Amino acid sequence: MYEISGRSALITGAGLGIGRSIALRLAAEGVNLALFDLHESALGETAGLARSAGVKVAAHVVDVSDAAAVDTATADAGTTLGGFDYLVNNAAISHRNSIIEADAEHFGKVMSVNVWGVFNCSKAVLPGMLKAGRGSIVNISSWAGKTALPQYFAYCTSKFAVIGMTQAMAVDLGQHGIRVNAVCPGIIMNTPTRDMAEAEARARGLPPASERAKTVPMRRLGEPEDVANCVAFLLSDQADYLTGQSINATGGLWTN
Repeated sequence: MYEISGRSALITGAGLGIGRSIALRLAAEGVNLALFDLHESALGETAGLARSAGVKVAAHVVDVSDAAAVDTATADAGTTLGGFDYLVNNAAISHRNSIIEADAEHFGKVMSVNVWGVFNCSKAVLPGMLKAGRGSIVNISSWAGKTALPQYFAYCTSKFAVIGMTQAMAVDLGQHGIRVNAVCPGIIMNTPTRDMAEAEARARGLPPASERAKTVPMRRLGEPEDVANCVAFLLSDQADYLTGQSINATGGLWTN
């Protein structure tokens, strides 16, 4: 659809949920993939599914908060795939808490993955993109990066930061032919993050996300494929004049 077959992308957090859907969506377009995730078994499953689409796949167990590990894995995958045209910064963690409950260790962990992970992976691929004079980066933020949600202090803080990073990167890199955008998912079902949120909600006696579908203008909650479709478009040349944007994938739940 997007005429991006034969190009290459690095996707973080590719083992399950949104990351897996992004990987399979791009594989269907013929994009060769480098897949990073901490969970080896899930990563292997995604890699196998992507390979069945006929594309090259380099899978690496990587903690994106570890800059040295990111650099090593990126260099290795880049050798296999011949560099990167695209980067999708999807890896993230989330736990429900407020500023009252959060401690420095927890806050630092969320920031190290959700913010430093974006920085580390972007720095790792940028030399090649700068040399080529082209590239497209999509950062996965959240509607929680545009409006504060109760009991998600660290997560909201990190996702607001991702939007700021997206805008600053776009301004700096546009002259080099590199576009940077973000996707801000709403309530997305069938992901590890949502499963954790549902478990935490049950423990606190709160209603499940399914009860919120009626508050969404499109009257349904999102699926990982909804986010993957946005990412594929933003990476492609069809979005050639879009940079610095943070696109909501919320079914109308959030419109700013």
